[in-house]
Amino acid sequence: MQIIKDTAVEFHYTLSEGDQQIETSKTDEPLSYIHGNDSMLPGLEKALDNKVAGDKFSVTLAPEDSYGEFKEGLIQRIPIKHLQGLGDNKVWKKGMSAIVESNQGRHQVTVVKVGRFNVDCDLNHPFAGKTLTFDVEVVSVREATTEELSHGHVHGAGGCGH
Repeated sequence: MQIIKDTAVEFHYTLSEGDQQIETSKTDEPLSYIHGNDSMLPGLEKALDNKVAGDKFSVTLAPEDSYGEFKEGLIQRIPIKHLQGLGDNKVWKKGMSAIVESNQGRHQVTVVKVGRFNVDCDLNHPFAGKTLTFDVEVVSVREATTEELSHGHVHGAGGCGH
């Protein structure tokens, strides 16, 4: 089956900037999404159009097709209690990534300065302004279920889960 609108897609990727690998899904579960529903980077989704399970390819995306251009002045002071993703670390430090929930959804931010009760965060995505290469392997393609389409995400083997 080809990847077209409203198909549930699973794929592995390795993300690089130049010769430097940034992250990979190959040590974990594949990434899954519903194609054509604005839940994937625009350039990556376009590159996945009409692919089938087993296809492997590379695509290099300019910032406007991935995480956008870097914008100066996007620093915001956020109460520490609103930051998520500290993991096993004990304290927030400059350069760490955090997740912040807002009325526009979840956003990944970068810690710029840590105070006693607040943290100054750069609201640009950490990959903003970067030209990125995705090495992709399509794992599976199937029709999304009615329930998945109504929820806007792919469900795992045991159902929705959230």
